Amino acid sequence: MARTGLTACDPARACPGYTLYAPMSGNGELYLLDINGQEAHRWQMPYPPGLYGYLLPNGNLFYGGKVRDDGGWDTFEALKRFKGGVMLEADWDGNILWEHRDPYHHHDARRTESGGCLYMTVERMDDALAARIEGGQPGSEDREEYTGMWSDVLVEVDANGNRIWEWHAAEHLDPETHVISFNDHRDEWSHGNTVVPLPDDRVMFSFRNISTVGIIDKASGKIQWQIGDAVLAQQHDPSLLDNGNVLIYDNGSHSRHNPMPRSRIIEVDPTTNEIVWQYQDNPPFNFFSAYISGARRLPNGNTLITEGHFGRIFQVTPDGDVVWEYINPHFAPNEQGFLVNSVFRSTHYLPEAVPQLS
Repeated sequence: MARTGLTACDPARACPGYTLYAPMSGNGELYLLDINGQEAHRWQMPYPPGLYGYLLPNGNLFYGGKVRDDGGWDTFEALKRFKGGVMLEADWDGNILWEHRDPYHHHDARRTESGGCLYMTVERMDDALAARIEGGQPGSEDREEYTGMWSDVLVEVDANGNRIWEWHAAEHLDPETHVISFNDHRDEWSHGNTVVPLPDDRVMFSFRNISTVGIIDKASGKIQWQIGDAVLAQQHDPSLLDNGNVLIYDNGSHSRHNPMPRSRIIEVDPTTNEIVWQYQDNPPFNFFSAYISGARRLPNGNTLITEGHFGRIFQVTPDGDVVWEYINPHFAPNEQGFLVNSVFRSTHYLPEAVPQLS
């Protein structure tokens, strides 16, 4: 068996602080690790992850949980793998302070300044529109499990759980431009995996099945900026950097331009859509996660990377040197019954962001 736990640490070059992650196949445990790979704190949530949690500026935990008995479980075949259902804020001791439920919530949710949250749901599409959408596996609509084509709805609720904004992908995407990856079932058009509130009343999204990251103007609903499958291949976890660029985990699955399965982290200048920085392994196929995964820029210029399928969390310098690495040691059966240590994404915090441990 491969080594697990802390496998590399260069204290002089690794960004100090703590790393938070939740094993995807766990029962709701979240682990906060120090730079030595030791458990500094643990939360036990009442739901398995749907699909991760992160710390808020007030030090509380914001967490998406998986709910199986809320009516959303059998929406379509693949939803079981990434379904959520509940979003909550918990204190340091795990006491739930706020909770919102939606049986169609999946993948991601972000707490908002108003005290509510922004998250992703799905809706069944009109059959006539679905028939116009290109790509996907021919004949996959003929499967017994097929329940129609579904697409994403982005939703914002206030502190009381009232919907105050929503955006329907089916109303804004182009059937001819936003083509489903050739070997994906035609159950889903967009398959969102990330939703991020941005300044100036904007929202960033990541739609995996059409290899597209974009930014929406909330007031008009228009997509102000996007980058698609000319560059990306089933990406995850875009984030807006302080310099205005966008950092993306480009999974590299089913790329139109590169036959070799390989992942890379890219920093894109949205004014030109050109890649201004990237990380990939040497040889490139040594670093690859077909699904899930993420990347976040750290305060010292390093990048925290989650190679999700293998539970590998590591830091790289701007020059691409690995200076910290941790392999999730917690294995458990996933929704398909396979024993895995997968991690959807991880987040990093400087010591001052976790005053409970000072």
